[in-house]
Amino acid sequence: MKKLQIISLCISLFALAACSKKADKVVVSQPQIQVGKPISNSATLTAGSYKGTMLASQTYTVSGDITINAGDTLLIQKGVKINMTNGANFIVNGNLVCLGTKEAPITITDPRRTKTTGASVLGADSAYVGGWGGIYCGPTSKFCVIKWTHLDFGGAQLKALPFTGGNSLKVGAQYILYFTNPNGLLVLEDSWLYGSPDDATRFYGGAYNIMRNTMEKCGGNGGDGFNAKGSSHGNMAYNLIIGGATNGTKTASDGTTGDECQFTMYNNTYINDGFRNNGTYGARSGSVEIENNSRASVYNNLIVDCNFGVRIAGGPGGAKVYLADTTYDASKLIAQTATDYNFFYGDNAAITGQFVPTNIAQPVVTHPQSHGIPNMATFLGASYTFGLIYDGTPLAGKNNPMFVSYPLPAANGFWITQCSVDNYNFHLAAGSPAIGAGTTDATKIKPITAGILVDPNFGASEITAPGKDMGCYQSNGTGNQH
Repeated sequence: MKKLQIISLCISLFALAACSKKADKVVVSQPQIQVGKPISNSATLTAGSYKGTMLASQTYTVSGDITINAGDTLLIQKGVKINMTNGANFIVNGNLVCLGTKEAPITITDPRRTKTTGASVLGADSAYVGGWGGIYCGPTSKFCVIKWTHLDFGGAQLKALPFTGGNSLKVGAQYILYFTNPNGLLVLEDSWLYGSPDDATRFYGGAYNIMRNTMEKCGGNGGDGFNAKGSSHGNMAYNLIIGGATNGTKTASDGTTGDECQFTMYNNTYINDGFRNNGTYGARSGSVEIENNSRASVYNNLIVDCNFGVRIAGGPGGAKVYLADTTYDASKLIAQTATDYNFFYGDNAAITGQFVPTNIAQPVVTHPQSHGIPNMATFLGASYTFGLIYDGTPLAGKNNPMFVSYPLPAANGFWITQCSVDNYNFHLAAGSPAIGAGTTDATKIKPITAGILVDPNFGASEITAPGKDMGCYQSNGTGNQH
């Protein structure tokens, strides 16, 4: 009788988990959702319309554009690898969902390319050339959700316009990720973007939650990382952006069909950005850029050896960059553009002399921060005027953020060619001055939630609140998980 009871108990538990002698080893495995019919990987996927599910841990080869029609959904399960050939793209008129996991991420790549470590130089590194195309989401795409996914070696030139109504989208565009629906949602979280010849992403309209991603080697001789335009709004937080050509994060309202472009940018880590732009020096930033009637709230960021600090454009100059919106309007998602509680480190006077960007190519209106490290308001003094040149020599090599593993002070020019994470560890070591130096005061920095669905499959996993440690890695283990 006793033996029968034990068997009965095990059968009951089997519905939840495998029967085990040790309760602490019981693991409940939740199967991933499936949409429509499975897509077979028995043959190369040629150009055409697709919907349904790419099954977990399978490898697919794609030789032509994958088109998702309006109203259809393509879901990619964990562990899938997609080898993109012939510069193929994802043309998303419907919906795309990539559900990688920490243990089994998705990989979309050009199989001809291999990641390299160490010094990276334009013209010698294939990361800046463009391999497969990109993910282009049109005006009828309601949502694009990308989680735990490697987007490697994207940015081949677009051979034909994929849809009508795409803001500023032209033949020859070289983006990894493009979205243009003012009523849509794009979620990009816990993912990696490696290599691109131009803007890694470009957004026109809609709601966005861009969190906990790692971006390496993006932009050839120009191009931004996360480039939000039009009436886009949302959050860019806990991202690690290393070796970008120009800005890591950027807002601009050009191409808008509705409200202003508005983003919170908090707890990001920017390393070695802004040194591959061959445009007019000073007409773009090297970390954060706010321009053209847009608003942003910029707090708790760690900016190390970047060509420029947070740049708020103050008027026209030799390029098409115009006045950021710094007015107060309580009806907006961001009542007023503001930046404070950021951490800056630079290895030479040229870098530290642009912690507060100066009027080189165009006027700027960046307030010297009165909190954060260093306190630039105190350093520059009460009489400092927007955009004036100042001597940053006393700040060079000071305030080392103390990464767990990364050479600071860096050898001369190291910040120009070290553009990938490699084996370095950008977590903060015990005793770092960046630990606890941020702010979680909701009256200063508060995530945008409007239009952002929180859902394990079809929305953001969460909207992570600002953290007290500066940068993307938090000492309590939250933040960026790479």
